Amino acid sequence: MDQLEFHIERLRAAGLRPTKQRLAICKSLFNKKETFHFTIEKLKKIVEKDSRKKISLATLYNTVHSLKNRGYLKEISIKGNKTFFDTNTKHHHHFYDERMSQLVDIEDKNILVGNLPKAPNGKKIKSVEVLVKIV
Repeated sequence: MDQLEFHIERLRAAGLRPTKQRLAICKSLFNKKETFHFTIEKLKKIVEKDSRKKISLATLYNTVHSLKNRGYLKEISIKGNKTFFDTNTKHHHHFYDERMSQLVDIEDKNILVGNLPKAPNGKKIKSVEVLVKIV
């Protein structure tokens, strides 16, 4: 399966029609060799630069959230009002550089978390993600 077919299948699996704009988003997200951390605003600039076409924020938001809901992207909220997305969906942690507003991966094996509090009644701990803020 070539990259184009792969992107088409990914979009369809997320419940989206594979339009030219959505394919451009997928190419900008998933054709990279390394993990890609981004905000919607950063992604807009990258997609428009890569495709040389304007793309609406609504299309970006809808596509990114549909891909996230399908498990193709991970969402990381910082300070409650800043949201990053990550193409690395495996369990891992992050450094957050506050000056650069940038995330850097930390492998799961490099963090040991112990002595967690008991989950509230009727709840179960699904996972623990560590965000280490640096300046």
